[in-house]
Parts: sequence; structure tokens; C-alpha cells
Amino acid sequence: MGFLKEIATTEMKGLKIGNAQNEEAMTGVTVLLFDHGATIGVDVSGGGPASRETLLASPLTADNPVHAIVLSGGSAFGLAASDGVMKYLEEHGIGFPTGFAKVPLVCQSCIYDLGIGKSQVRPDAAMGYAACVDAQDNRPACGNIGGGTGATVGKLYGMGRAMKSGLGLYAVQAGPLQMAAVVIVNALGDVFDPHSGKKLAGLRGPDGQGFSDSCQELYQIAQKKNRFTENTTIGAIVTNGKFSKAEMGKLASMTRNAYARCINPVGTLADGDTIYAASIGDVEADVNMAGALAAEVMGEAIQKAISASQKNL
Repeated sequence: MGFLKEIATTEMKGLKIGNAQNEEAMTGVTVLLFDHGATIGVDVSGGGPASRETLLASPLTADNPVHAIVLSGGSAFGLAASDGVMKYLEEHGIGFPTGFAKVPLVCQSCIYDLGIGKSQVRPDAAMGYAACVDAQDNRPACGNIGGGTGATVGKLYGMGRAMKSGLGLYAVQAGPLQMAAVVIVNALGDVFDPHSGKKLAGLRGPDGQGFSDSCQELYQIAQKKNRFTENTTIGAIVTNGKFSKAEMGKLASMTRNAYARCINPVGTLADGDTIYAASIGDVEADVNMAGALAAEVMGEAIQKAISASQKNL
């Protein structure tokens, strides 16, 4: 990436990342904790998001700092994980002061991973709390971990021809500006290297060998009833750049370019594709440059989610 310096997410002050998972049930939670709160924006491009408190990221709501972002499995059931995150934050005296109690402000989005592992086991408050405890050590990793434990791609014909995906992380520094991406790739479509065009993972052939083209297959079944329910790519961009809530919304929408470059098809009504953007610093930067950089960093994180994951189901 040219003059950009790759860094670890642990080099970003004010950000801690933790994971908890049930490997047998193949589901989990990834939590991003902001030591001093964050200014949040969001972009939702999928038609079926499972989310909690996402409107906290709207420029039309109060400009209060958000204390955590939760990315989990479990579909809408997994939203219970935030209860545990709120409990952890309250115990540590973190939250918005209301006069009677400090109320932690937590945004969450979930992937659909009920088609793999055990659908009756979903992220709950205990798992959300455990992810926060793990964040104390701040040792994030890529692959089949946290919210990416049950992530899969290439699911046009169900899990029989799908491939394993997971959680991806990537961070860079450009001068004083830092930018990190966290993503769970759980796409209906295929995943590509945006630089070479090489397909990295996706719909396997009818015999389980090689690849089929998800878009071409989708075109052939266009008249059939929509039966695709097992998808969603969710992620977050975190920067030490100083931006308003509205600017963070723009940055999140520019980050969506990474989804378009790496995943095809993407953003369907069967997806809940969502990107949060969080500002945790005071480095002055141009939002247009930051948005372009965010898309590059997210693209790298998407590739990490594939390369670090076990491919076979």
C-alpha cells in the first residue's frame, strides 16, 4: 500500500478488541471498546440488518460518545450479547450520565450463522461479557474467532457448496493518521482480491471442486422466490482522525467501496451489510482522504478474513 505503514490495532490508543466464542456451536462475539468514547457514523447497505442502537450513529440524534461496538453471530437472537457488554461497562463506571445511572451506549450488528454449528446456541449476555474481559488483554486475532466463528461465503445454494470465512483485521498509519478495519465476512457472494481480481473464496462447483460464479448462477434463477437468508458482512472502521458524526457517516459510506471491490454480489435484500465508523482521536485530516483510505484498509481486512480462516466446512 505504498507509503502507508502497516500497524497492529493494539497501537491505536483508546481502542481494545476482545473475542468470545463457542467453537462447537460455531458462533461468537467480537467487541470494540472505546476507553474514552467515540464519535460514530454508520452505513447500512444490506436489506436485512439485525442491529441494536444503530441510530446512535445518525447525525440526527444526540452527539453523545458511544462506548462500544459489538459484532456478533446469532442473527437477531445475538443482540442479547450487548446486555453483557453493558453490564461490563457499568461495572467499570463507563456510560452516559443520566443523573440516576450511567447508561453505556452500545451499537451492535449481527451476522446470520444459524445455518452452521448449533442454531439453538446463540451469543448471549455471558458471551458478550466474556468478550469484554478478553478485551482487557487486547490480543485481537483474525480467522475463525469471535463473531467470525460461524462466518461463511458463497451460499447461493446453501451450506453444501459454501466455504468458511471469518474475522479480518487490518490497520495502517499515514503520518500521524491511523486507520483500522474490523470485519466479519459472511457474504452470499464470492470474495475477490481487489488488486488481482483473483477469487479467494465463494460458491464451489457442483462436485465441490473449483468455483462456480455466484453472479452468473444468480442470473439464471432470477425468477425464483427469494430464499437467501444466511448472509451479512458487518464491520467497523476506527480512526484517530478528528471528525464530526456527519463526517463519520460519510467515511462509513465511502468504506462501502471495499465491499463492492471484494464481494460480488453484495448488498442484496438477503444481506444486512453494515459498516460503522468510529473516531477516537484528535488528528486533523481531510475526510475525503480518510474515506478513500478506509476503503483500502477494509479491503485488506476482508482478504485477511479469508486467508486466516479454515476454508472447508
